[in-house]
Amino acid sequence: MKNLFLCFALTVTAVLGYGQNTNVQSEVKTTVTTVKDSDGEKQIVKKEKTNEVQHIEMKQEKSDPLNKEMKDTPVQVTATTEVSVDGVTRVVDVDRSSYYNLNGQKYQVALDKSGYSIFGSTGKKAAILRKTSNNNYIFKNKNKTSVGYFDKDGNLVLETYDEKTDKITMEKYDLIKP
Repeated sequence: MKNLFLCFALTVTAVLGYGQNTNVQSEVKTTVTTVKDSDGEKQIVKKEKTNEVQHIEMKQEKSDPLNKEMKDTPVQVTATTEVSVDGVTRVVDVDRSSYYNLNGQKYQVALDKSGYSIFGSTGKKAAILRKTSNNNYIFKNKNKTSVGYFDKDGNLVLETYDEKTDKITMEKYDLIKP
């Protein structure tokens, strides 16, 4: 009796698992970037994974058994980005690595182990960016510490408190679009 029940449960599970009506498409895009700076050469591996799942439904259930028409159903898309820098892998919502312009100077923002590094036009590390819990960034270089964020156009905006004037100054690194 026990064997009969197990055989029945196994058969039902196999039939239900086989009969799932979904279209699934998966795509993985891998990008390898090499950054040369004063510390040496680093490789950044970025994997963008996209999964598209569409449930299949028929327009008319009681029509011709051979040639049934499919109903258009919404496609559910999920995308994740994994970045590996020096063997440390983390998941990133939006990759902000790019070139930016501030006061006529060109800066490169590149992913590192803990956030982003900002490199000047000479290739030396000029500053670091570290993400906070509320989607802002802490900007730190030799002279100052600021709070930054990316605006709707992708520009990096830094806000710095000046103790002498008791005011906040803003700097905007303009995104250089390819």
